[in-house]
Amino acid sequence: MRFADFDPDALSAGERHRVYLEVGSHLDGQPLGVPLLCARSRQRGPTLVVLACVHGDEYEGMAAIHEVFRRLEPGRLRGTILAVPTLNLPAAAAVHRFSPIDHLNLARVFPGRPDGTVTERIAHYTDRHLIARADLLVDLHSAGSRYSMPTLCGYCTLGDAIGERSGAAARAFGAPVLWQHNEVPPGRTLSAAHERGIPSVYAETTGGTWLRAADVEVYVRGVLNLMRHLAILDGPLEPGPPPLLLEGSGNLDFAITAEVSGYLRNAVGLLDAVAKGDLLGTVHDPWGDAVQEIRAPQSGRVVMRRETPLLLVGEMAYALTGDKRPDHEDRSRG
Repeated sequence: MRFADFDPDALSAGERHRVYLEVGSHLDGQPLGVPLLCARSRQRGPTLVVLACVHGDEYEGMAAIHEVFRRLEPGRLRGTILAVPTLNLPAAAAVHRFSPIDHLNLARVFPGRPDGTVTERIAHYTDRHLIARADLLVDLHSAGSRYSMPTLCGYCTLGDAIGERSGAAARAFGAPVLWQHNEVPPGRTLSAAHERGIPSVYAETTGGTWLRAADVEVYVRGVLNLMRHLAILDGPLEPGPPPLLLEGSGNLDFAITAEVSGYLRNAVGLLDAVAKGDLLGTVHDPWGDAVQEIRAPQSGRVVMRRETPLLLVGEMAYALTGDKRPDHEDRSRG
């Protein structure tokens, strides 16, 4: 089916559906598109849209969506869930963050263009035919192949009603870390949702291009919690631990980068609290000599850390953010 022609109301109610939504074709003429899982009830209700694998080296969300649909009983729903386990199939096939076809970052081109490249078309049709139908959007990410991040749920707020609803959904998700952003960076799925007045959240977890059962289960529980939050499913939320509350920019485009190329040795762990000037890590040359000490440009907590030792000049090494409540219990880990 062409993505442009997709209408979930045309699918039979009370069942699970698998739909391949085409946005173009490969050189050999085979269709190129997006796999969609859908379940909808016979009675009208809210719509939850779940996206995963926006970056091709992030698999936890994909596995979580598969597991959610294994557990779902469509006859017990009051509403619709539209879920894409692998939004960026070209990047996933290459095990890469970006598409090898047009070398674009799908998480930076929303709302896309109907006459653009493959990545821009995926963004356009996702925005127009999925996000636009949502009462709530959740975008499941992870740290990918070179980095690690704590398991968290993040949301953007500008002090408006959309931000309040997004914050309520983020708390309902039940991740161990809650990250609030007071800006909406452009080009993201969340910015596309915000432009439409739709609340949205995203999630991050460890990464590494392999699946940890515990990470996937947090995502499964989070998606099911959001379905209960919207009353698509009956029953109480399954709570997670009291979250560590963080606040600051989630725009990793402005993370701390390397000034030289070499091999990185980390001096901090995820969620460690650091002061301005503290050592984060040291870059060594091939002979083992230290050629750069990477130090914290500000106080905060470590929310992203480079794990692949080889580090080239200009590449991301760390990201820091602040505590939302300075007197919150210290839950940093080494």
